[in-house]
Amino acid sequence: MEQVTVFIPASIANMGCGFDIMGMAVESAGDILSMEMSEGDGIEIINRTDYDIPSTVEDNVMTPSIRAMLEAAGVRKHIKITLMCKIMPGSGIGSSAASAAGAVVALNHLLGNRFSEKEMVEFAMEGEALSSGGAKHADNVAPAILGGIVLICSYHPFEYIRIPFPETFCAAIAHPRITVKTSESRAVLPKDIPLHDAILQWANVGGLVAGFMNKDMGLVGRSMRDVIVEPHRKRFIPGFDDLRSKLAAAGATAFNISGSGPSVFALCDDEDKAKELCKIMSDHFESLGIEADSLVAHGDNRGARVIF
Repeated sequence: MEQVTVFIPASIANMGCGFDIMGMAVESAGDILSMEMSEGDGIEIINRTDYDIPSTVEDNVMTPSIRAMLEAAGVRKHIKITLMCKIMPGSGIGSSAASAAGAVVALNHLLGNRFSEKEMVEFAMEGEALSSGGAKHADNVAPAILGGIVLICSYHPFEYIRIPFPETFCAAIAHPRITVKTSESRAVLPKDIPLHDAILQWANVGGLVAGFMNKDMGLVGRSMRDVIVEPHRKRFIPGFDDLRSKLAAAGATAFNISGSGPSVFALCDDEDKAKELCKIMSDHFESLGIEADSLVAHGDNRGARVIF
């Protein structure tokens, strides 16, 4: 029997204008899982966290990712996974992605690191397809595995670029204790997009990438604006526009929804300011009778990694 334990960071997907094509890994939250590989067949998952996970192996996002990697490797093994720490499911900071990403990183290590980072992301996308009802997207799993900020350039063929998260930037993240189903948040999205909105969105994506590459917080703030998805999804976040105004007045450079929500995040260039922004977000939700958790996080530029 061989064994490994890995840590997988949380992630923020979309980052405003980068719907389904951008995401970043963040410190301060993540999964820890242990994997044992032995002779035999089958997958066994043990949950030692405080959160519920799918009751059957077939419904767990780790299963299709593991099977895809084993098939590609041409081997048959018994895989036992023990979840020891888990991002809160449904929180909007990459809970399902961390599971899928952790499974492939752990298994690849046990298989002698025979697969590339790109291949690991593609295996993890199999799990995300199960989570999202069929759509293979990498805006969470790619940064969870690779670290930093990842821009998906193409899905067919799969291609991406990785941008280190600027060390001086800081994120304030808040998770209101409400449920936003990914299926519902996708159902409200428009099927047709006016050309002028598409042009503005393209410009914002370009500006956002340039801002991160040049460590230009001002450009990041002006570019992290979503004119296509956010107008439809913000209805799921109570008092969204009011909260944005409060944060801007307090010095937040950018504010948006993390993935499909309900978590929201703000960017700034100072850790003390980020703590202030967290308090504003928590107070905002609590004033509406909603419990909320918050955390301050820098970017995680290392991604998923073996810890022992």
